Amino acid sequence: MANSDMKIPRWLKMAVGIVAVAAGANWFLRHVWFYRDPRRIPPRDPHLILAPCDGKVVYIRPVVQGAVFAEKLGRAIPITEIMRTDWGGAREGWLIGIYMSPLDVHYNYAPVAGTIQRIVYTPARANLPMLDLWEYVRMAWLRRAVDLLGKRFQLENERQTLLLENGKVRLAMVEIADKFVNKITTFVQEGQTVQAGQKVAFIGRGSQVDLLLFTRHVEILTRVGAQVYGGETPIARLLE
Repeated sequence: MANSDMKIPRWLKMAVGIVAVAAGANWFLRHVWFYRDPRRIPPRDPHLILAPCDGKVVYIRPVVQGAVFAEKLGRAIPITEIMRTDWGGAREGWLIGIYMSPLDVHYNYAPVAGTIQRIVYTPARANLPMLDLWEYVRMAWLRRAVDLLGKRFQLENERQTLLLENGKVRLAMVEIADKFVNKITTFVQEGQTVQAGQKVAFIGRGSQVDLLLFTRHVEILTRVGAQVYGGETPIARLLE
């Protein structure tokens, strides 16, 4: 029988089809979907503090005397260990952690209008993975929160801290890179005035943003496990 008359087994056709679909989906996610830039319309209320990124809220902790307590470590973590900088007198407030899965939009946004007082970049010798396999499935696909406060990556991985201030509040955005992050691209500079919801950075692949609010005079509007959207979702309200 001639080679041209040989039939390709059905299982082989299916296998080739599955591989082709998977490869196409992977290419789309990496080169198109991952870099999407949807329009964000922030609320007009100047008392609102908006989510700095898309993702899942994984912890909300009070800052007490310049530290937050981490159950995983059984000790308090100084906020300077998270920020890798100090902001004189900023010792009381709230820490809100938001995990960004590879399926989330990866632009970061200003939570409030104000001035970028300082940008502090801290490199790392090697970035640690944020999640193990089960935690990744739970967070990225089942969309359920995992408490990540105190895991090694939070204290050791590459990060960039943006210190932002206006007449009502001081806050810090700590952008923490995951193991496979390409880079953190910054769109603002020190001394620049930004509007609430304005894009300030882009983080490649999975990552996390820790938002430190240096005031206790706020009403927390979100919860652990909530899905939030950067530049749009109110996560706290300043009390007058």
